[in-house]
Amino acid sequence: MDFDLFSSSSSMEKPKKLRAALLSSPGMGHLIPVIELGKCLVANHGFEVTVFVIPSQASRAEAEIIDSAVTPKLLDIVELPAPDLTAADLGPNASMITRLAAMMREVRPAFRSALAAMEATPDVLIVDLFGTEHLCMGDELRIPKYVYVPSNAWFLALLLHSPALDKEVKGEYVDQTEPLEIPGCKPVRPEDVVDPMLDRSNQQYRGYIRQAGEIPMGDGILLNVWEELQAETLAALRNEEFLGRVVNGPVYTIGPLIRPVRPAGLAKELLEWLDKQPNESVMFVSFGSGGTMSAEQLVELAWGLELSQQRFIWVLRKPIAKSLDGSFFDMGKGCGGDELLSFLPDGFMECTRDVGLIVPSWAPQVDILSHPSVGGFLSHCGWNSTLESIVNGVPMIAWPLYAEQRLNATLLAEEIGVAIRPKELPSKKIVRREEIEKLVRTIMVENEGHMIRARVKELKSSAKKAMTKGGTSYESLHKMKEDCKMRIHRIKKAP
Repeated sequence: MDFDLFSSSSSMEKPKKLRAALLSSPGMGHLIPVIELGKCLVANHGFEVTVFVIPSQASRAEAEIIDSAVTPKLLDIVELPAPDLTAADLGPNASMITRLAAMMREVRPAFRSALAAMEATPDVLIVDLFGTEHLCMGDELRIPKYVYVPSNAWFLALLLHSPALDKEVKGEYVDQTEPLEIPGCKPVRPEDVVDPMLDRSNQQYRGYIRQAGEIPMGDGILLNVWEELQAETLAALRNEEFLGRVVNGPVYTIGPLIRPVRPAGLAKELLEWLDKQPNESVMFVSFGSGGTMSAEQLVELAWGLELSQQRFIWVLRKPIAKSLDGSFFDMGKGCGGDELLSFLPDGFMECTRDVGLIVPSWAPQVDILSHPSVGGFLSHCGWNSTLESIVNGVPMIAWPLYAEQRLNATLLAEEIGVAIRPKELPSKKIVRREEIEKLVRTIMVENEGHMIRARVKELKSSAKKAMTKGGTSYESLHKMKEDCKMRIHRIKKAP
């Protein structure tokens, strides 16, 4: 077979690099995995990569993620202009997911122009989950196109099967008395469905079903997991119930792709405090870049930490009155330290002065999780945070808030076995201090916590092996590259 496009008859010439264009949705949960995929393609698989981003917030964290990719220069980063959402007709109570979808839709002309302005047409287009409406540009450019799902296989299975559920299930999903069946997979309890499925009359539900229907337009799916983490679910995704019916191409497992630990990532005060603590003795409490909680829940969490008598680092954010994803788009507008401390209950700081550390609004999460003193993670269960915890061998208290986090919490606690969680969903009911105390002590000092710690360390080892040369994720991304070459060849040969 003729592959002159990618190799030369002269042994002195290097093979031509593939040029990949990656499109990221706004927000840290999307930007991080797309940037890390781009870096992996460049460093390990010989690609040239341009990442197109839509800045959503003037936050320190987002700026650092972009800087990590361009200094030293690994990727080309193109910032698309912020889309005008006036025509999107978003109401004041539009959900985070609805706003994300609208931003991606309105940015289409700018993205098309940016692709046209590139020095050379890319060889492959990769869009993240909210960018499926842009897959048509791959057809316009006559190049292969892929969807990057920076989440887990169970979430993907539910998403792909949702158009079928839309036809089969009558009434609201949350009102069903039996779990929702997915071919070959663990059923989904009605209370665990992703946010867009909570209200079938809401516009975000129609967008979710549309998105699920557009994924098969791609030539394959990249998934931020590794084979050993979800072997059975991955097998179900690849059997005839899915392949050929709702998935047109392969499912490539390419994870865990997470931010690397930075040697100088921790501030002096934070590092000095952690260095003084015993090994695996600190509970890290953080709810990601967008998670918030009510004032009442914040008080209960504070006193639960105090009652546990365990060391902790708490990334404290201003409480909210309504949406649990309230800070997703305005993370850079956080309170100052003194104002944040005013939301803590009276006497809390004095009671925990010797064992706890409060960090205002944001902290270098992966650097903290990698420190030997950290022994537990009270987390919102966003998939980036989940992978960062597993890769660093840290067991979790699952505290889901929004999006697909309830699904993730069930996966982590009941299937993978690396987390425990409250009896009731924190998004539905206040978790009281006594239960929080028990959860923290279970992870940090009880036998159950020791067993979970051993399990997560096994997965830490398998994750590292998957990403090294010869490992399942390394080879899966290599196969994607080779498949991509084949597709390019066929496209160029087609009339």
